[in-house]
Amino acid sequence: MSGIDITTTSGGCCSTPEGSPCCATKPNPKDYLKVLRTPWTITLLVPVLVLLLDQPQALPLSVFAIKAFLSTLPYLIFAVLLIALLKAAGAERAIRRAFEGRETEAIVMAALFGGLAPFCSCQVIPFIAGLLAVGTPLSAVMAFWLSSPLIDPPTLLITAASLGWPFAIGKAAFAVGLGLFGGFAVKMMLAGGVLTSPLKQVGSGGCGCGPSGFRGKPVWRFWQEAPRRAVFSQELKINAHFLIKWLALAYVLEAVLVTYVPADLIAGVVGGNGLGSIVISALVGMPAYLNSYVAPPLLAGLIEQGMSTGAAMAFMIAGAVSSIPAMAAVWSLVRPAVFAMYLGLGIVGAVFSGLIFQAIV
Repeated sequence: MSGIDITTTSGGCCSTPEGSPCCATKPNPKDYLKVLRTPWTITLLVPVLVLLLDQPQALPLSVFAIKAFLSTLPYLIFAVLLIALLKAAGAERAIRRAFEGRETEAIVMAALFGGLAPFCSCQVIPFIAGLLAVGTPLSAVMAFWLSSPLIDPPTLLITAASLGWPFAIGKAAFAVGLGLFGGFAVKMMLAGGVLTSPLKQVGSGGCGCGPSGFRGKPVWRFWQEAPRRAVFSQELKINAHFLIKWLALAYVLEAVLVTYVPADLIAGVVGGNGLGSIVISALVGMPAYLNSYVAPPLLAGLIEQGMSTGAAMAFMIAGAVSSIPAMAAVWSLVRPAVFAMYLGLGIVGAVFSGLIFQAIV
């Protein structure tokens, strides 16, 4: 080639002095496999399979998933912006110091606030990511995590209208109690050296993992310094992508459950009386998706048919704490030990809630 100096690179390719390549590198098959092993594959593949196998349900399923995701989007945006702001300001250490010596108070406040927050088991995940990212004690995060999806003012009123005020007040009390139980259980484990690192490492700082590297007092006007602007931009992109991909998957799975696993079928499995029915209700309720607004009238009908109030309470508590869609998103966020603790506390709390409620009422 006249007038152009060609340099062979170590990889067997060539480049011009300006650095532009003059021959293409061979694609690595592992790169394609890496892309296919992401949540996006399942998120996009499920609607396509429904379109091919059950065309009439394809549009309703997709619309349900999109609407559910959009309902969470404001919380997701707030959480992502908050993580990026706190990282860019270098506020993590200040937040950790604020909780030193105040862990008990933080657990109590988190459990109480969780009882008022209107989040379902999926909507609470962006806030959990943000709280863990900036150094909030895992014990306080767990208290909020367990209590938040269980009750809020609208759910309280709907539950009271369908199942009566004793059931509604009982559920609210168990929501706060479960938060306190989970928070103090985690506190004892942390004191014993267990669960010291709750978050998974996701990419480069993904989902708030790792400190920002800034020292000293927080600088809230981060946009005045180029390094802090760079951290803000990086954290915004990484955390937005991480939460969007996993919540999108969660809501597609939720749409599948709602479409193909009727709520009355799930609830019908857990009918009966006694300890066995309470335990089964908790075990079935945890993975099942049962909307908090749909569950009360459905359970009211089952109670009239002979289902015990304790089994109904256990099923409602376990079903609100988590579901298969929420589990998928949580698994991506925290380490296996924390994930197991989250599920274990939810099931144990649901069983004890059912037993206590049945003994009292």
